[in-house]
Amino acid sequence: MPESDVPVSCYIRTKNEADRIGGTIRAALRVCQEVVVVDSGSTDETVRIAEEAGARVIDQPWLGNGRQKRVGEAACRNDWLLDIDADEIVSEQLAEEIRGLFSSGEPARSAYRFRIVTEPPLGKTWTNCCIARRVKLYDRRRHRIPDHAAWDQFQLAHADEAGRLEGALLHHSFRHIGDMMGKMNRVSTVRAAEKKMKGGVFLALRVCFFLPWYFFRNYIKRALWRRGVYGFASAMVLALGRWLTDVKMYEIRSGLDAGKK
Repeated sequence: MPESDVPVSCYIRTKNEADRIGGTIRAALRVCQEVVVVDSGSTDETVRIAEEAGARVIDQPWLGNGRQKRVGEAACRNDWLLDIDADEIVSEQLAEEIRGLFSSGEPARSAYRFRIVTEPPLGKTWTNCCIARRVKLYDRRRHRIPDHAAWDQFQLAHADEAGRLEGALLHHSFRHIGDMMGKMNRVSTVRAAEKKMKGGVFLALRVCFFLPWYFFRNYIKRALWRRGVYGFASAMVLALGRWLTDVKMYEIRSGLDAGKK
């Protein structure tokens, strides 16, 4: 594959992503001069496939969400960075927009946000629901991922500082509904440990009463009702994942309270 002339480096965290890392790297190399894979101990063919696809692989035991990304930031040759996950594909539209940003030199802004669109294992792309917009292209001379175990997205000083691109990252976020549930369970454990601890009574109320709200937020506000039965199931799992964070925080809070007695 010919090297891109766009002065952008891409970094990707991996662990056991052999079934999808090759396509992710090849799509990124359409617009990036290099791809750096930060692998945290894969036991499948992830490393071999990544290297064959054109990536440079760094072996780094897991440091936490933000800290692992910072390893990738430091390893890249370019200052402009594209932050993607192993299950995200740079669409051709997005690649073309990024090329356009650099066609006349440095981009006008120091960071750019774009759409994250889910590619589910069943049915059509979720172009009309559950869409996120995140800053994923940025100048590391101005912005850095948080040095944090849980949080891996930075906050801009001013909301209008980031430019906006219309192209999408196609997010193959789960392989099947059980995979989604496992992911929510893992994420809730990390978030419960890292969130600012709330009072036990408040947490108890959230555990007992907030699950319907979490479902409503995903099914109605994020429009998963548009995806039929699978949308309903996905909204349920996402709600349960958020609710598990409350339950695990309540367990931690209860343990802290018991230790004070």
